[in-house]
Amino acid sequence: MRFTRPEGTNGGPQGLPGISTTGRRAATFCMLLIIVLAVQGTRVQVFQKKELDQNSANQRATVQRYAQPRGNLIAGQPVTGSVATGGRLAYQRTYTDGPLYAAVTGYSSQIYGNTQLEGVYDALLTGTDPRLAGWAVWDAITRHQQPGGDVVTTIDPAVQRAAMQGLGNQKGAVAAIEPATGRILALASTPSYDPGSIAGTTDQAAWEKLQADPDQPMLNRALRQIYPPGSTFKVVTAAAALANGTVTDIQAPTGAPYPYVLPGTTTTLNNDTGACNQEGLSLDDAMTMSCNSVMGWLGVQTGLDRMVAMAKNFGFDDAKLDIPVRAARSNFDTDMNASQLALSSIGQYNTAATPLVMAMVAAGAADNGQVMYPQLVDRLTKADGTQVQLMRPTLYRQAFGPGVAAQVRRLMVDVVDNGTGANAQIPGAEVGGKTGTAEHGVDNTGTPYAWFIAWARPAGSTDVPPVAVAVVIADSQASDVTGGGLAAPIAKSVMQTVLNR
Repeated sequence: MRFTRPEGTNGGPQGLPGISTTGRRAATFCMLLIIVLAVQGTRVQVFQKKELDQNSANQRATVQRYAQPRGNLIAGQPVTGSVATGGRLAYQRTYTDGPLYAAVTGYSSQIYGNTQLEGVYDALLTGTDPRLAGWAVWDAITRHQQPGGDVVTTIDPAVQRAAMQGLGNQKGAVAAIEPATGRILALASTPSYDPGSIAGTTDQAAWEKLQADPDQPMLNRALRQIYPPGSTFKVVTAAAALANGTVTDIQAPTGAPYPYVLPGTTTTLNNDTGACNQEGLSLDDAMTMSCNSVMGWLGVQTGLDRMVAMAKNFGFDDAKLDIPVRAARSNFDTDMNASQLALSSIGQYNTAATPLVMAMVAAGAADNGQVMYPQLVDRLTKADGTQVQLMRPTLYRQAFGPGVAAQVRRLMVDVVDNGTGANAQIPGAEVGGKTGTAEHGVDNTGTPYAWFIAWARPAGSTDVPPVAVAVVIADSQASDVTGGGLAAPIAKSVMQTVLNR
């Protein structure tokens, strides 16, 4: 018997019945469709993933972000929490003593995003940080979200409270640092606000009220606002003069003339007290009485390059000072004529600083010329307390040697014991400080900024002082708007709290 091929068919392999031309074309078309779908799926899921994830119309990531409680910020104990909303965004941020810690935490809002530590560590707090994953590949495949981790800050609650209570209703800021490590013990800004009032999806009215407030309660004055430091900057000038040999003996006459006419001008650099209006004053006299004429002259004698270098040692002109929240750039001009340098050397002209940087100035003097990098975070942990990262003390700059540091400390102690900083004296403690009353505004008509920077340690101790602090009062209704009258008592309270613990 002989088989014959059916008419209209093609033979398949080994003579088996084949597939029609139409069927083969259909199979090829289906195969092409599968390939196209695979290519499109790959393009969407791989190459367009980031773009789609960030698309404002994509709410999946937003829903997932608030699907579980957020990790906590800790200052001795948690100062944040989460509450179930019963809505589409399941959990909302809460704050314990929100106004007390607002300059530390920032805010986390379901509408307005995240700032400060809430922003820097958002991935850790929401549980999306890869360091939290048990098995990263499996978590990625299953889209399993880890519980949010915690951020343990360096803030001492008692010191923070002392800073905020000292500031009270005044507009100002405090930064307190542990000189040997750079750990920030307090970071306070007033007026403050409650971050919890803008955490939810129905808090637009509270947000608009805060934005419209002329006192700017959401401005972090300790980190994000710069002020002319006035005479507190004379600590930097004294350090530069001593480190570069402009002055070798703090008790010897400096040779500064009186009156001192600013170079290239007919303008006399005036003093705030008549006791400064004489020739032959020593550096110690000039610091104790806060003599502008002597300190301006010393800045010019030391020279622009050396003054700039010393200012940079303390964090001036650093546009990336991250603690890890980024601080505003403090300014000391690098291109000035001699008269401008004289004014800059007494903390005026274009010189401007955050309280954080001025606290670094005091801390550097306290710690034998070592300026440690300021740090606001001690460690990061998983929800169960397992450590993810430990922050270690880091040297920022060696501003000057121990010999110069001892002389700068002596100058600062004399300011408190015998001069304008008497309101910072603490029984049973050695306190070194420097007052400042900085003029500003058109023709210097604004209310002066009242400054005080200081450090303190138990009397008779040779250890590195446990605290250095900077205080600025930017606006006050007090009659005595001076650093010694307004800012020094606040610094005293903060330092006494540290010493008492």
